[in-house]
Amino acid sequence: MKQRLQKTLSALPKVDRFLGDDKISTLLKKIDKPILLAIIQETLSAKRKELKRAIEKENPGGETVTVPTLDELVSVVAGRVAALLDDHLVPVVNATGTVLHTNLGRAPVEARLLRKAVTAAATYSNLEFDLTTGKRGSSYDHFQEIIRYVTGAEAAIAVNNNAAAVLLVLNTFCEGREAVVSRGELIEIGGSFRIPDVMSKGQATLREVGTTNKTHISDYENAINDNTGMLLKVHTSNYRILGFTCEVSLDELVALGKKRKVPVCFDLGSGSLVDLSEYGVGRELTVQQVIKAGVDVVTFSGDKLLGGPQAGIIIGKKKQIDKIKSNPLTRALRLDKMTIHALEQTFKKYLNIKSAVSSTPTLNMLTMKK
Repeated sequence: MKQRLQKTLSALPKVDRFLGDDKISTLLKKIDKPILLAIIQETLSAKRKELKRAIEKENPGGETVTVPTLDELVSVVAGRVAALLDDHLVPVVNATGTVLHTNLGRAPVEARLLRKAVTAAATYSNLEFDLTTGKRGSSYDHFQEIIRYVTGAEAAIAVNNNAAAVLLVLNTFCEGREAVVSRGELIEIGGSFRIPDVMSKGQATLREVGTTNKTHISDYENAINDNTGMLLKVHTSNYRILGFTCEVSLDELVALGKKRKVPVCFDLGSGSLVDLSEYGVGRELTVQQVIKAGVDVVTFSGDKLLGGPQAGIIIGKKKQIDKIKSNPLTRALRLDKMTIHALEQTFKKYLNIKSAVSSTPTLNMLTMKK
């Protein structure tokens, strides 16, 4: 079998024969030679493994293993090059019935907004430059003011997604300390990412309180100690616990945080700036309502109900947001210039809620009348 294998593999065309083929010469006009050589070598390697498996499984009297011709292998290489040159992220029709579908890119973004972001990114900009003073500026200045007015928060910052926002908040307030959270809110989001795992990466110690279906304010209070960094509430956006239940209200949690001088954080997940119950969609706390309740730090996504680019938005009390901004992790999680521009344009729409509902594709679909 060993001799049979060696003879079969030696019959495969060598790389130099590929380079003499006219189709390969045509491909060299599209991609550089080192890349094409890598594809040829990978194709040959895959075919060697295939032939080896076929010979090992070959039965006496069965079909003889056939070595592919140069033309056949060149066609395989050409196919791989074509696949490499194709656009892989392409528009699709969402016929699932789920408006915010994670696998289909979540919220579609208004085309006009994207065109303006691309224009801003195509040239130099004042990303971190203050045009008034002529000195170094902050990228946060482009969206902080408008987010503050729209949400009612004292200050704002944004990072590359909401999981990063939660990670940054936990690391800022709970590195080496405890984050107190209800057992009924230890959620798992898409891709099997779990809140306890995010907390662990943020160097926070999870302190579970209550039970799956019932958590009381006394559970939070009894858990607070000298090592408590934060009281964390997580919006259970992808499931509901019904029946014999008890959930601590925001007012109770905020009051406890003030009493014990422990910051309260609420991860809203999607986070809506519009009261969708007015459109018959269902009642959810809005970002503005959570801020009005006195929560210290609120996190939510930019690319879901907000209808903007992928981002994790962190808002709340200025004292807490300033502390988050000074965390070295902030730079590792910062936004790029296109996202910053798109985020600013997205929040501009929410200066007029009715206009935002009509112009934001996600909200337009959710509130559309039959």
